[in-house]
Amino acid sequence: MTEHRVQISGRIGGLTQGYDVQADWNGSELHGRIGGGFEGKDIRLTLKGERVDVRLGGRIEGDNLDLTLNGSQIHGRFSGRIMGKDVRLQASGTSLSGRIGGVLDGKDVDISFGTAPVLLAALSAVCAYKTLEDQQAQESSNAASASPS
Repeated sequence: MTEHRVQISGRIGGLTQGYDVQADWNGSELHGRIGGGFEGKDIRLTLKGERVDVRLGGRIEGDNLDLTLNGSQIHGRFSGRIMGKDVRLQASGTSLSGRIGGVLDGKDVDISFGTAPVLLAALSAVCAYKTLEDQQAQESSNAASASPS
């Protein structure tokens, strides 16, 4: 039996300060990469049944994710009630677009997902957002510690 693979690809965060998303979906598992070869993160996710509980990161410094699909709209919350980010995405055909985060601190989403489940594409976008957010925080921290006092 041949395995049908679907490509999920796109960009989170814009041309100059964004990350690419490249992943393959085989019907039950997602494998791929967010970002580049040196500053990126691998993705590996297994989908079982109708439910996915998602936590990105560890027990102490991790983030919860809750997404709801309503027609072609995907809404949710990422990283908690107080310091978290809103997820507002729109599916159209095999494309997913919208925004994660607010007007000032958010990132635009533009993902193509083929025949993969739309919520899986949304999850990939949030993972990419989290990776990009962590990288930018690290760069800011490094720049601050390198500045003369």
